[in-house]
Amino acid sequence: MDPARARAMQVALGQAATLAAGDPLPPFFHQLYFWTPEPAERLGRDGHPKVGGVIPDMGLPRRMWAGGRLAFHAPLRLGVAAERVTVCEKAERKEGRTGPLAFVTLRHEVWQGGAACVTEWQDLVYRDDPDPGAVRPVPPVAAADEEEAVERSFDATLLFRYSALTFNGHRIHYDQPYAREVEGYDGLVVHGPLLAQHLMLMAEAALGPLETFRFRATSPLMHHEVGMFCRKGRTLWVRGPDGRMCMEAEA
Repeated sequence: MDPARARAMQVALGQAATLAAGDPLPPFFHQLYFWTPEPAERLGRDGHPKVGGVIPDMGLPRRMWAGGRLAFHAPLRLGVAAERVTVCEKAERKEGRTGPLAFVTLRHEVWQGGAACVTEWQDLVYRDDPDPGAVRPVPPVAAADEEEAVERSFDATLLFRYSALTFNGHRIHYDQPYAREVEGYDGLVVHGPLLAQHLMLMAEAALGPLETFRFRATSPLMHHEVGMFCRKGRTLWVRGPDGRMCMEAEA
């Protein structure tokens, strides 16, 4: 696990580049590793690898990272070889209020030194292209009783850097015409894992080393919006500028 990559993430997140070989990896920084590069002909229209391997093809084009859960068993150490094992735990198609949906749950186990250090469940949702005439669902309203809050903004450069560091080719994060015209967003979408990353670091700073963390995306945050990252005890959330809940989490 190359320390240089972790230091680059620190800088992208606005931190000092302090990590070195032997240091424990901050929570969720394992997203920087275990890339699976594919040639251009193996990519879908959205820039992600085509489905049909670990993730079955259920005929729906739009992919979203809906949330996840993590269990931290032991620290991952920088400068030490590690392995990730991935299995598809669930893949099912349902009819929702806005049309067909497919739900996929991947389980990732990250091993180092012969021991499982992190178990992560990644929840993905696939859906059809947006109907321009459909009424958009109303997102939940976020609480305003936090005991700690940090305001954060995300520009196109940061989204590009995070995409590069995590080898995430999804065009909704860097291709504004695609995000608007094909997937129907108001601008570039801030990565759900990037929101979760800030919440995990906030939780760790307040509560100490994390044992578990879960998060769920409820509304996308756009690159032109300012988000409020909030914590009350072990509950955390991201509030959009209009008061909507963008992500909820528990540490």
